[in-house]
Amino acid sequence: MSRLIAAILFTLLALGGCGQAQNGQGEAPGARELVIYSTTDIEAFQPVIDDFRALNPSIEIRYLLMEAAELDQRFRVEDGEGGSGADLLLSSAMDLQVRLVNDGYAAPHHSTNASILPGWARWRDEALGFTFEPVVMVFNRKVMAGREIPMSRPQLLDAVRADSAFWRERIGTYDVAKSSVGYLVASQDARQSADFGAMAEAFRDARVVTAGTTSEILARLDRGELALGYNVLGSYARAHAERSRDLVIVYPSDYTLAVARTAVIPKSAPNAPAAHQFLDYLLSVRGQRILTNRSRLSAVRPEFDGPYTRLGITETSVGPLRPIGLGPGLLVYLDQQKRERLLALWSGSGR
Repeated sequence: MSRLIAAILFTLLALGGCGQAQNGQGEAPGARELVIYSTTDIEAFQPVIDDFRALNPSIEIRYLLMEAAELDQRFRVEDGEGGSGADLLLSSAMDLQVRLVNDGYAAPHHSTNASILPGWARWRDEALGFTFEPVVMVFNRKVMAGREIPMSRPQLLDAVRADSAFWRERIGTYDVAKSSVGYLVASQDARQSADFGAMAEAFRDARVVTAGTTSEILARLDRGELALGYNVLGSYARAHAERSRDLVIVYPSDYTLAVARTAVIPKSAPNAPAAHQFLDYLLSVRGQRILTNRSRLSAVRPEFDGPYTRLGITETSVGPLRPIGLGPGLLVYLDQQKRERLLALWSGSGR
């Protein structure tokens, strides 16, 4: 069943600037409906749309929420049939966005705001990261009562091996074979950690519970069905933790991956001026502040004072944070043979 969840039409009353917007403000002559395909929940993105409306009150926005693979496939089919149905593509699946750029589908976005982004969050000015998303472990402290909470992957691996009976069906993570973001993060784990194969084996022995989204994993944690949510998106985890005293967020001390929600403007965008206007708003100080303070996401601009500042988001940061960089390196694990090998390692079918 398709994960297309919503098509939400926002009628805004005035029109925003030319394609290369200045600080997300100004008016774009002749703008009409702006169609956004996105993987970010509308509840999180609503404040962004509302604030953009205040600046550009006559752009109409249609926001379609879908899983990353569906977004990528739908765009490609529509473009192949004579033109994109989307003006702007927003996705957490950085590798799929990079592949769109590599395949020649993307239009460049040049602006002062874009140039300020750290290098890992920008590729060829055609794939641009607009949020910063640490990938975390989340524990239910009630389920873990009396047990030490692992603070790193090696500690977690030791804990699972030491008492697999306790952990059985109490670890939740992405379905790597079906979730594009889950696969992206797993592929980066495989690159970063020598223990990836051992962790996969331990998870299998513990009968890991898989899900398609972070929200599904967190809901099961909230209900006490799981002890651990592994490799979940930090913004959603933070929102749940603020509502539940039972949840504890851990930024793994061996390394903490960070995903950038990534924007691509198709060359075939029907309303390219409004797409550039909206994207530049997302990258502006005002847009980044709304993303952080009201959408509960996190700014990607290196000078921005957000909730993850203590972790560091710049390329010169010292510490365990490892942003996943936009670029051709992300295409490696999209190769079919490499994908099959990774999935076989994860599932144990390759042993």
